Amino acid sequence: MSLLKVTDLVVSYGGIEALKGISFEVEQGQIVTLIGANGAGKSTTLRTISGLVRGKEGRVYFEGRDITDYGTQKIVETGIAMVPEGRRVFPNLTVLENLRIGAYLRRDRDVIEQDIEYIYDLFPRLRERSWQLAGTLSGGEQQMLAVGRAMMTRPKMIMMDEPSLGLAPLVVKDIFRIIQTLKETGMTVLLIEQNANAALHACDFAYVLETGRITMSGTGEELLASSAIQEAYLGKSSKEA
Repeated sequence: MSLLKVTDLVVSYGGIEALKGISFEVEQGQIVTLIGANGAGKSTTLRTISGLVRGKEGRVYFEGRDITDYGTQKIVETGIAMVPEGRRVFPNLTVLENLRIGAYLRRDRDVIEQDIEYIYDLFPRLRERSWQLAGTLSGGEQQMLAVGRAMMTRPKMIMMDEPSLGLAPLVVKDIFRIIQTLKETGMTVLLIEQNANAALHACDFAYVLETGRITMSGTGEELLASSAIQEAYLGKSSKEA
């Protein structure tokens, strides 16, 4: 059974269909990516799964449970966390305070402290900057903090919205190392990315989203080998491929 299953999802904004009946699945322990151009519906997909947007039609299942009509808080409690586009850390709070905010729904205080130590072990730079204001961190460090904050909810799946956006190439490599580290810890990751090359190299399975429809799917290797994908998303012509 898939960890996440989305069936026939339709989402409209003011009469315009942003998602036109998409269906896809995410297996436990995998990195699954949605790639596509701006306006394809990638962020809408994540926002709908997380309860921030209501679908017009279709269903969302998590661990076999229908969560389509759940509110955002209940979805977090179910085990889905989101790392939003632009990181959105709390700039005037310290790294440690940001991490504690990630655990706001939890009551297991002793375990929370253990989880903070675990995140510091995963991201030593956050430990070094524990008392530093989040707004003074570099873009890559803020992304680490956003991931750490999401992990403080003890999720079963983390959704990441454009984690490499606006970051320098060397930092992007760091971000994708973080994503691989999450997988190695057993985490399931649903990733949306405009950096199709990096996303396809990192993922186990991928879906291509174009103007609200899924037009192609396959393993990362299969899509990287596709001439259509190379031409549309990787900047290679069919002759170069």
